[in-house]
Formats: sequence, structure tokens, C-alpha cells
Amino acid sequence: MQLKVREITPQDRQSLANLIHFEMYVHRHLDWRTPLEWIGFQPYLVAEHQGRLVSALACPLDLPEVAWIRLLVVDSTVSIQAAWQALWEAAKAQLEKLGSPSAAAIVTQDWLRRLLEASGFAHTNNVVMLQWEAAQSLPAPQAEAITIRTMTTADLEAVERLDHAAFKAEWQNSAGALKLAYNQAALASVACNGQKLVGYQISTNSPAGGHLARLAVHPSVWGKGIGYALVYDLLEAFQARGVRQVTVNTQQDNAASLALYARAGFIITDEHYQVYQFGGDQV
Repeated sequence: MQLKVREITPQDRQSLANLIHFEMYVHRHLDWRTPLEWIGFQPYLVAEHQGRLVSALACPLDLPEVAWIRLLVVDSTVSIQAAWQALWEAAKAQLEKLGSPSAAAIVTQDWLRRLLEASGFAHTNNVVMLQWEAAQSLPAPQAEAITIRTMTTADLEAVERLDHAAFKAEWQNSAGALKLAYNQAALASVACNGQKLVGYQISTNSPAGGHLARLAVHPSVWGKGIGYALVYDLLEAFQARGVRQVTVNTQQDNAASLALYARAGFIITDEHYQVYQFGGDQV
């Protein structure tokens, strides 16, 4: 089968939307943007067969350190191996020109895992899900000299700086991603020491009730109870809205986060996602 690989164009939007909606081989990254909203970023490639769009791969660089695979969709009438290989080879060449040292994916389906392993991706970590139930009492936070208030758009620049200080490069959010997260938030708050922003959280509504999507504390005040104070505050706010369950994801090897969430009453569930990486440092 001859596949023609090219860059996506805005004119492909409807064909791609149909492919995503109707096909069974669809990987979508856990993302603030939809796959269609990444059109215009690179690398974002499609494969055609006899003039018909049959596959697409999006691994655009939101930040320069790593390209997350944000979409892979393959028409069931074509070989997923052939489509992936054609698209990945073209995307990899683009990433090399753009200077990106690595690519990564959060894997939830076996067919994608097999494709990645065959192309030299390595399993480097797991993302685990934890769940909190409202029928429990929590110890009051002990953090001193901080106030917690609702996040505003004026905070986003400081939130971005804090986010980049708190996370390894591969897990950082761009300014654009943080603005999207803020706009989609059910609850968003910041912890301040005087006028200095030292922590933040962004939570969303979810089928379970609530989801803590992002939590960060500045490294200069790690161990001071600020993360727990933010979590305690958001759980109180969710309970006031009648939410009975809240979930959160974190890396399996993030001992500090796991200890924090355990203190707040979160329990690790059986749900987890594998992280695969090609090149670069471990994420």
C-alpha cells in the first residue's frame, strides 16, 4: 500500500474529525487542547491513500524539551504498522530539524504500546490515579504565613514561572496550556506568602465528581505544608459543591506527591498509564 505523507492543513479538519470519531485506532493525549486545536503546530502530519486521508500523527512542540504524541489515528482499512512507520519517520525527521531531543507518549492501549516498542521507545515510568472519598475527616493544614485565594488571569504569568521551577522540563506547562487550563477549571487557587505566589492548583469537573489536574509548589518552600494546604482547601470547596469523589494523577516514582496525597486521604487505584519515551532523558 502506497501512503502519501504530508503536513496537515486547515482543509483537512473535517476529514480528520470524521476519522477520530469513527475509527477504533485512536490515541489522544490527556490534554487541554483537542486534536483539532493543534492544527497549525508542527509536527502534525497526515497520510493519504488514493487521495483519502487515512491516518494522522500529531506530536507538536508546545515546549522545546519533548514532543508528546498528542494524536495518532489510523483508518481500520489500512495497516496500523505501515501508517505509523510512515508518519513517525517523517515526524522524527522534523523533530530533529527543530532540535527536540525526545518524544514521549502516555499509553492507554496495547496496540499503541506495541507500535512504540517496535520503534525504539522505552517504558520509562507510570502515571497512577488516586481517588479521594468525601466520607472522611482530614487533619487541618499547618502551613504558616500563607493565604489561599482564587486564581485570576493576572496570576498566570507568575503561575507559569512557578510551574517551570517546580517541574522537570518534560512535565512543564506552557503559558498557552496554563491559560487553557485556567479557562477550563472548576476550581483554581493560589497560595501566597505576602505578595509572592508560592503555590497553585487547577481542578476540573470529572465523571467521578472532581479532578485535581495540576498542583505545584515553588521548590524554595517545599516541605512547608503548602501543597497540603492547597489540596485541603480544594477538597473543602468541592465538598461545599456536593462533590463526593476527587481524583488525581501523578508519576509512580514521585514519592513526595504520593505522600502528600496519602496524607489528604487519597487512595491509589488500579488505573494507571504507561509512559514511553524515545531519546532524551527519562521523563
